[in-house]
Amino acid sequence: MTCMISTTDKLHEMGGLEEWSESFYFSFYDHPSGIFAFLRVGLKPNKGEKEMFCFLLMPDGTFIGTKDQAPFDNTDLAAKGLKFSLLEPEKKWNLSFSGRLPRYGAGVPKLEDVAFSVDYQALNPMFNYRECVSGEKEMISSSIASEHLEQYGRLKGQLKIGKTPYAIDGMGERDHSWGVRDWNAAKMWMWINCQFSENLAFNVTKLTVEGGDVDAGYIFMGGRNIPILSVDALTDYDSNGGPAKLSMEMTDKEGKKHRVEAVVLRTATLPFPSRDGKNLSILYEPLAKYTMDGQTGYGVAEYLIRKH
Repeated sequence: MTCMISTTDKLHEMGGLEEWSESFYFSFYDHPSGIFAFLRVGLKPNKGEKEMFCFLLMPDGTFIGTKDQAPFDNTDLAAKGLKFSLLEPEKKWNLSFSGRLPRYGAGVPKLEDVAFSVDYQALNPMFNYRECVSGEKEMISSSIASEHLEQYGRLKGQLKIGKTPYAIDGMGERDHSWGVRDWNAAKMWMWINCQFSENLAFNVTKLTVEGGDVDAGYIFMGGRNIPILSVDALTDYDSNGGPAKLSMEMTDKEGKKHRVEAVVLRTATLPFPSRDGKNLSILYEPLAKYTMDGQTGYGVAEYLIRKH
């Protein structure tokens, strides 16, 4: 695979393997309405498909959304009504959707008319996981989109569900990764992020594959990204096998330790069976409430767990 390493928002030269992917992900939490959203468009040109997630987790415990696929007919970051539009590299995006999505959790699923247009404005410089991962760890992570950029930001715009409008004004995380993306390659991964304020946020990944473990991420404080080199985490799981509580200690590149506690508020669950039917991985995508150094924030506590 030949792939330029860059912190710019662009598409990269595709590798030759079937599962090579270019993935863009956004999440946000609007505290006044209680709505949490996570969105993804993944390009898999060698398989002739685009992957799409579009989910809204509602404060009443229901969730609206779908995991779907579309034919790969161009390189637009758009699939099934969801579209990501770059406005300014590394700083501004527009996220939009118009269509019908199923609502789950309130009896028989029913289709809802959903439309939104939300602008993302970056709050920190783009962070490249290569500031944490190189050499052996790079080889270990090569089956899980080894090239990986992270950034958090503020999101503002309009959302309409049925006839009900919502003004969105919250914070969230975005993720841009490329390389081989095999949902069944990892034994497990944790992708954890939280936004406390426009001046404080973090993102960490713990990846476990056959070859070993990889920790990576950043904490943004004092106006700069500080790489995270190691993460010790203890998780309490619920009856469905997903995370319920999390205690975590992050050690940054400067030797400082950051203690974090999290409680999951609500979760969407996405299955990923392998094509041969031999493996099944479950992606848990929860909204979580975090505390760190006396501050409270919200973000994602994503777990991918291979069941068999």
